[in-house]
Amino acid sequence: MASTETPGTKDAAPQQDAPEAAQPAERQDRHDLSGLEAGLDALDAVVVKRAPIGQVLVKKVLPPISAVLLVLVVWQLAVWAKVADKTKLPSPSAVGQELGDRWRAGDLFSIIWTSVSHGLLGFAAALIIGTPLGLLVARVPFVRAAIGPILSGLQSLPSVAWVPAAVIWLGLNNSTMYAVILLGAVPSIANGLVAGIDQVPPLYLRAGRTIGATGLRGAWFILLPAALPGYVAGLKQGWAFSWRSLMAAELIASSPDLGVGLGRYLENMREGSDMAGVFLGILLILFVGIAIDLLIFSPLERWVLRSRGLTARSQ
Repeated sequence: MASTETPGTKDAAPQQDAPEAAQPAERQDRHDLSGLEAGLDALDAVVVKRAPIGQVLVKKVLPPISAVLLVLVVWQLAVWAKVADKTKLPSPSAVGQELGDRWRAGDLFSIIWTSVSHGLLGFAAALIIGTPLGLLVARVPFVRAAIGPILSGLQSLPSVAWVPAAVIWLGLNNSTMYAVILLGAVPSIANGLVAGIDQVPPLYLRAGRTIGATGLRGAWFILLPAALPGYVAGLKQGWAFSWRSLMAAELIASSPDLGVGLGRYLENMREGSDMAGVFLGILLILFVGIAIDLLIFSPLERWVLRSRGLTARSQ
């Protein structure tokens, strides 16, 4: 009997089984892709959990307290060893007694607040002026070529150099203090923003133009958020410059209209050869600077880092 098979009939069965054989391989590929996506999601995820109180105390509170205690011990040992005369190196207890005297006199907080209010108001004005100035310098080549070197030079100029000129221009009043603060802080804020904008990838700007974020909208929604790390660093440095400028102005300028701030209190103690008061003034200036950093700039820096996924929220 003649065979009824046609050529290619024997090859048909393997061809029908090929899709069934390929299915396990496809499932394996999908499994590998899902595993890869899960791994990438795990890398992007930020661990959100509150650290135990004991861990916070050990990492955040104990180190500065230990440093302060060490300084006090070394200070007291130097007093006992009579490294210098008591009129030049007072004991910690003498400084503490001076602090208590100021507390009982009721003028401790007024001295601190006089300086802090001047510093914060002056820094706020410097922020309002320095931010648009930094944007202008960063984005307009002609302005950058004309003003950029001047800003860098002003940033390196000692703040105390402006005090005599400000006194002659404006007189012995609060305007002198604010002028010195502005001249010290504005260059730092503007240069910090310029440095931050210079580090923004050009791709961000092209993407912003694509969605219509140009001009002021591009500056607000693209440039400033992308330049935040450098901008925050400039703000922190600007506050340091403004605080030092204010202390220099208070040391030199004296008037009843200005009140008694920390710098003026420090100079009054020097004129009276009261070293305990001098040390107290130095410590109060240091304390205010640290407090402002811990209350304002450190949380701001942590927020910027967390928003970029560089630190966990528990830190």
